[in-house]
Amino acid sequence: MDVLGRFWARVTTPLPELAPEYLWAAAAVALLVVLSPALWRPARNVVTIAHEGAHGLVALAAGRRLSGIRLHSDTSGLTVSAGRPTGPGMVATCAAGYTGPALFGLGAAALLAAGHAVGLLWALLGLLALLLVQIRNWYGLWSVLATGAAVFAATEWLPPTGQAVFAATLTWFLLLAAPKAVVELQRSRRRRSAGDSDADQLARLTGLPALLWVGVLLAVDLGCLALGAWWLLA
Repeated sequence: MDVLGRFWARVTTPLPELAPEYLWAAAAVALLVVLSPALWRPARNVVTIAHEGAHGLVALAAGRRLSGIRLHSDTSGLTVSAGRPTGPGMVATCAAGYTGPALFGLGAAALLAAGHAVGLLWALLGLLALLLVQIRNWYGLWSVLATGAAVFAATEWLPPTGQAVFAATLTWFLLLAAPKAVVELQRSRRRRSAGDSDADQLARLTGLPALLWVGVLLAVDLGCLALGAWWLLA
């Protein structure tokens, strides 16, 4: 019990507020990763983890039965759930993928703005652990374990300020990467004659144009970026 008490105190005790220069530096590093083709490709695996994890969480919340999640080396992924093939639950499940990274980033920004950088990192570890039991391929297993190992290393070996900077960089990355993923989605749609993307599935489910759904997804992600940046920098 004493060990659990110390752990709980460590997770819930707020850290001192990060200086603005640290927050701007974290934002600059995250932006560099998003804009650099060489860095974006491996880092996009983190976006895929958030994307497929959001599909899975919303599917469960909508009462669907989650059958498994696969992550692929080309940074694509697949979440399979069973249940009613139409209706609000299916629409929400489809829409969750491209908004998931931004919404996770917004939640992270809220925790970080409140000083709970350590709690944020452990919350991410908890979410990764939940995702791990649903992974159904070896690359996905490696990808989640590698991401979890990086987050765990930050919680164990970085000083408090270093943990806060790491959490801030990850938060900025999720907020900045989400809109880019939607832009890539539209570029991919234009190159293919038969659409099977989340936006095309939403179009078939709702009768609304897929391009409109791309705009909705992008608007949500940009809104999360603006609000998250406000919370972090205000």
